[in-house]
Amino acid sequence: MTTPAETGVLLEHLFRHQAGRMVARLTRLLGPEYVALAEETVQDAMLRALQTWPYQGIPDNAAGWLFRVAHNVAIDALRRDKIFGDKTETIVGELTRSAGHAPDDTGVGEQFRDDELRMIFMCCHPALSRDARVALSLKIIGGFSVREIARAFLADEAAVAQRLVRAKRQIRDQRLTLDVPAGMELTARLDSALEVIYFMFNEGYAAQAGAELIRQDLCMEALRLGRLIASASIATPRVHALVALMALQGARLPARVDEAGDLVLLADQDRSRWDERLIAIGFHHFDRSIAGADVSEYHVQAAIAATHARAIDSRLVDWPLILELYDQLLSLNASPIVALNRAVAIAKVHGPADALAAVAPLDRDPKLRHYHLLLAVRGQLLLDLGRSHEAAAAFRTALTCACTEPERRLLTRRLEACGDGSAG
Repeated sequence: MTTPAETGVLLEHLFRHQAGRMVARLTRLLGPEYVALAEETVQDAMLRALQTWPYQGIPDNAAGWLFRVAHNVAIDALRRDKIFGDKTETIVGELTRSAGHAPDDTGVGEQFRDDELRMIFMCCHPALSRDARVALSLKIIGGFSVREIARAFLADEAAVAQRLVRAKRQIRDQRLTLDVPAGMELTARLDSALEVIYFMFNEGYAAQAGAELIRQDLCMEALRLGRLIASASIATPRVHALVALMALQGARLPARVDEAGDLVLLADQDRSRWDERLIAIGFHHFDRSIAGADVSEYHVQAAIAATHARAIDSRLVDWPLILELYDQLLSLNASPIVALNRAVAIAKVHGPADALAAVAPLDRDPKLRHYHLLLAVRGQLLLDLGRSHEAAAAFRTALTCACTEPERRLLTRRLEACGDGSAG
């Protein structure tokens, strides 16, 4: 017998990896307007497992057990409440047939992937706000709890819960479907899904505040969803470019924080700790992304990540190529963040003085007025130029801005490196 604690750990794993597939299948059978019912039946199945497995033992096919129980719960609810009226027994028949096939059964995997893909497109419908799309995707497809979503985005749990309720009501009222669109609508829906997935990845890769710099579960869920879309016939080179970017950046996660939880900058990372499997996945999708004439921001960012990944040592990075790529990226997206990253490349190619000149115009951008990374980059450039007092002032100001605790500790170390006693 397993203990309740052991059962809880297994169920948490199963819920994260199977709940989305089960909800997607049940939603296809019940209809998008009943997505909340599909979620409730899956949660009920998890609760029953938590109550019975510690005493009866874990089934040989735990995922299949959950899948069957969730279907049975849905069947009981339909018969009890007569939701579909005269069509109830027809839907019950479909649920009964579906219950005979677990997600991992041979021959049905493609259907489950199709169900999940359709769910992604519905959750990422452009009619919904981006916040709603992100919350729905994490909750319904990723199996994240409301508490986890709130913690990930530093939001109030009640606000996240209300956002989800409103989004599901909008799905029902606007009669959004699980149909995969075609033509221009498919392009718009695909762009919407990629935007949500990349936003999710970035939130996990570089948290904006709090004690955790990295939320690896967010990164890996974003990569999983991206790969799911990339495996479909509707995938475009842009999809493969985003997957390549996420995989290549995600490969650095094991080396980005040391044992003390402190941030390790790219130049100082132990590249032997980079995930070789993710690097291989990244280059596989990068190769597929270059088919066709389309060049998106994802392509250029993936090319930058690939240039870093190719170098076995930080001293061998092709910085002139990276600077050329940032020039190209700036032509596609003239954002101040891109310009700031380009300044770092300028420092590597032309030196800190030229980079400092490139950073100067960014001081006037209101979006970066309280951005700690702009101040950190300026401080480092000033320190490299030997202007330690000015560098200290920049780092001191950066410490007054919102940032994560690992970043705060790094800024403090940089301030101490200025050698003027400013850290005290």
